[in-house]
Amino acid sequence: MLSPTETILKNVDILSQHSTEEYKYIPRHDKPLPSIERLAEIMDLIKSILFPGFFGDSIANQKTLKYHIGMNMERLYTLLVEQIHNGICFNTKNAVGKDVKSKASELAITFIDKIPEIKRLLCTDVKSTFDGDPAAKSYGEVIFSYPTIKALINHRVAHELLLLGIPTIPRIISEQAHSETGIDIHPAATIGEYFSIDHGTGVVIGETCIIGNHVRLYQGVTLGTKSRNLEENGISKGAPRHPVLEDNVTIYSNSTILGHIIIGHDTVVGGNVWLTNSVPPYSSILQQKAVESSFIDGLGI
Repeated sequence: MLSPTETILKNVDILSQHSTEEYKYIPRHDKPLPSIERLAEIMDLIKSILFPGFFGDSIANQKTLKYHIGMNMERLYTLLVEQIHNGICFNTKNAVGKDVKSKASELAITFIDKIPEIKRLLCTDVKSTFDGDPAAKSYGEVIFSYPTIKALINHRVAHELLLLGIPTIPRIISEQAHSETGIDIHPAATIGEYFSIDHGTGVVIGETCIIGNHVRLYQGVTLGTKSRNLEENGISKGAPRHPVLEDNVTIYSNSTILGHIIIGHDTVVGGNVWLTNSVPPYSSILQQKAVESSFIDGLGI
């Protein structure tokens, strides 16, 4: 029987190499890696900048607001440069040196310049969430406690980072919100103004979804794609394959909308509906009776 030291050394040797068949998919650690902990700190800083006092330090004096935002903004810039740099190095061959650091700094500044617009969009989301929920007592309560706002903060940040061409980091940020709220929004999904999700648990919004203005979803809604075997069906990765929701659409709980279809503006989709065809504006889609259907090629998200 091996001693404790020998056992530890044996397993360290096994876990440190990549020749084992089961381990070959794990990337080698010869490049800087993004940090989940640092990205969580970045999101905390962004939240405190977007909604000072609601996140981060409590601010009781309006005169100190600029100081708090300024301090958080400086820290945000430093962390963004670091994490963008690591994300680029991790995903790009031969991406080292001053050029990457310069690019990371440029991207960080470009993102910071978009924060006021992110805040404007989120304020419309807060209003839509408050207006649509009779149980909401104030806008402040919505910001403090509603999971839809937490998920949308992460999504709108991740979406802007993705549009800047920053790899890996947007997906990590999205999945952090998914883990916390149960709301799964791909960072590439395009979402308009005044968006809200009532309750939110179990909502899935796929990569190529396009959502218009004044759209409301309820818990358990899936905006997904028909087939997991995309290449076999002639669909390339990144090609449109998720629903388009036009303005003023409401989809009630546990409905599943699949494929690159268009849900016309001012349409209401009732609960527990399975929908794979486009519908015109001003439609009302309700579940009439059970329909037998086979599940082929992994129908789902």
